[in-house]
Amino acid sequence: MIRRTALRALTAVAATAALALLPNQGAQAAAPDTTVRATAGTAGTAGTINADDDNPFRWMELDGLRADFQFMCPAGHCVGFWSLVLTDDVAGQKFAGGEFFVYAPATGEFSFFLDTDIAVRTVDHPGRVRLVDTEFMRSHPRVEVRYGDPDHPDRSRVVASATTLM
Repeated sequence: MIRRTALRALTAVAATAALALLPNQGAQAAAPDTTVRATAGTAGTAGTINADDDNPFRWMELDGLRADFQFMCPAGHCVGFWSLVLTDDVAGQKFAGGEFFVYAPATGEFSFFLDTDIAVRTVDHPGRVRLVDTEFMRSHPRVEVRYGDPDHPDRSRVVASATTLM
């Protein structure tokens, strides 16, 4: 299980690095800190993402999460990517004494967050919750963002979830 999670994390990092190396016309004109966001779902409510775009999360029911499209511009070459982040009302709650982690309750497996351009198992701030592991989410019917002790996921608080619609 740990080996599988590590392989997924390594795959995501490699994919991000490969995308960063692809030349993107007009990328030089973009400022390095340019961020473009497109969101789906309503803050604070469960929402199904609009299927009219290329959003990989469009077939998921989201509760406490929203789809976010963002550009990353490493070395002046911008690439766009979709991720899931906490809704504003969930991110605005008080959290103390734990860490955020991604958990699939049906299998007991963990995934990772993308922190800048590094895959990490946990984050300590709600603004750093960014899920990009679409393979993990497609292979599990329900994925949860939990807050607490990752060594005891059954005692941790579920703050958001993504359920794959069949």
